[in-house]
Amino acid sequence: MTVSNEAEAWVQEVDAALQKWCQGDYVLGEHWFVQRFNPCHPLTRDSIDVAREGTDLSEASVRGFMVATQTCDIVRSCVSRPFVEVVPLVEVDEQALHEIERSRRPQYAYVPGARSLNLVADLDRVMTVEKAVVAQWQRQLGCSTDREVRMLGQALARKRVRFAFPDDFNKLVNKLQKQLSQKHDKQSMEGEALRALREIRVRAAPAWNANVVQLMFWFIRDEEQVQFEGIGWDRFLQQWLGLIPTGNRFKSVEGSVVALEDMTAKDYVESDPLDLDRLSY
Repeated sequence: MTVSNEAEAWVQEVDAALQKWCQGDYVLGEHWFVQRFNPCHPLTRDSIDVAREGTDLSEASVRGFMVATQTCDIVRSCVSRPFVEVVPLVEVDEQALHEIERSRRPQYAYVPGARSLNLVADLDRVMTVEKAVVAQWQRQLGCSTDREVRMLGQALARKRVRFAFPDDFNKLVNKLQKQLSQKHDKQSMEGEALRALREIRVRAAPAWNANVVQLMFWFIRDEEQVQFEGIGWDRFLQQWLGLIPTGNRFKSVEGSVVALEDMTAKDYVESDPLDLDRLSY
């Protein structure tokens, strides 16, 4: 076999292996994430160690990698698209896992296939690897339904395009943020209510930079959760809105608990999703 034939056979082997991979699929085991630091300005324990060694590269052991590249680019030939992006898998506790599953921490992405291991994808760290490397990995299925695929894609997109709320708004909702964090996993009626929310969105009228702003919060519940043992959503709504004081530019704060089917497309696209990371001030 000539060199060109060997190369062609190798390409075909790599391409064939990658046909099975999709965005969100992952690999487990001992893997190493290569990261670059500025040794002149160490900010973390790892970067301090690297600075002492006089280098700017370091390897960190991780539990595995999730493939972040879109499926359509993964399956393209390694000749024209030889690389894929991967992010490390990290272990989190149950409360953080719930919050990530509910799209409230944009630093991370929920990987349904790795849920039993409490592993999520750390989107703050991205590494590029050749497809030939991925072809040697033992693929684990990340998403098994269209909804899971869609949710993962939204998590990856939100990391890059999420809206930056004004600082005075972040201060305004600080008490609400703490309530969400503290009560979410509690065995209480409020905890159950919070776990039944699939998303929280807010709309500013006429605009976020206006001198006078009216806020509208949408607490989007699961469709089947109409009420909790006879307790209506209005009780929880008033409690949550009571944590958001009016003042300064924000002269009005209103809210509603709805299912997705109760919102108009206009309401949805003119509002922005809240999450715990973004609310932290």
